[in-house]
Amino acid sequence: MFRATINADILKDSMEAISTLVDEARFRFDKDGISTRAVDSANVAMITLELGVDAFESYECTDGEICLDMLKLVDILGMADKSDKIQLELNTETHKLMIRMGGLSYVLSLLDPSSMRKEPKTPNLELPAKVVLNGKDMRLAVKAAEKVSDHMALGVDEDIFFMEAQGDTDQVRLQRAKDELIDLTASGPARSLFSLDFLSDITKVVNKVNEVTIHLGKDYPIKIDFEIADGKGKVGYLLAPRIESY
Repeated sequence: MFRATINADILKDSMEAISTLVDEARFRFDKDGISTRAVDSANVAMITLELGVDAFESYECTDGEICLDMLKLVDILGMADKSDKIQLELNTETHKLMIRMGGLSYVLSLLDPSSMRKEPKTPNLELPAKVVLNGKDMRLAVKAAEKVSDHMALGVDEDIFFMEAQGDTDQVRLQRAKDELIDLTASGPARSLFSLDFLSDITKVVNKVNEVTIHLGKDYPIKIDFEIADGKGKVGYLLAPRIESY
């Protein structure tokens, strides 16, 4: 059993954060709220989301899980106004999710769990550098980098955080000193190269966020974390690096 009511803007932001990387997702729900963990089809990026019970207007469930087509779900939620309250109700007999909003009702069929990929394990990474900045700064650097290259390096050098891209003839760099950031702590230098295809999708989401936390190492994956729903939910991205050839 699962029945809940939630503000449209919270649910839309949450689902768009997932759909930017994956087309299908397995959601677990229990007394603490809902969560998901999934990887993209190329095994390059992972998304995790936790939406606490306090993010909902009302929430009832018994422990369980459902698998959803994210593209269909986001398309449906796009019909909602920001002020709408969205009602969700699972019909366990028909294996469908009822979605009600603004006088509209949708019945969304669930995906077969056996056809889904297994939920990935979260790797235990100890990354030496931590940077906290405004999401708009990250988005600005990625948009600038797209004009010159298809990949981008992020790193920390002493008290400087930088994002840079170099093409065949042009290059672009955004850097922020420690006093220009919300926070910067590092036990040593860090630098890794990443695909702009993935960074572009991720930064479209973080562009709305005031505080984004980035964890970096040298030729290690990047962790990007931020809160949603006024701190009642959390989103995390883990992106594998491109190995540079020298």
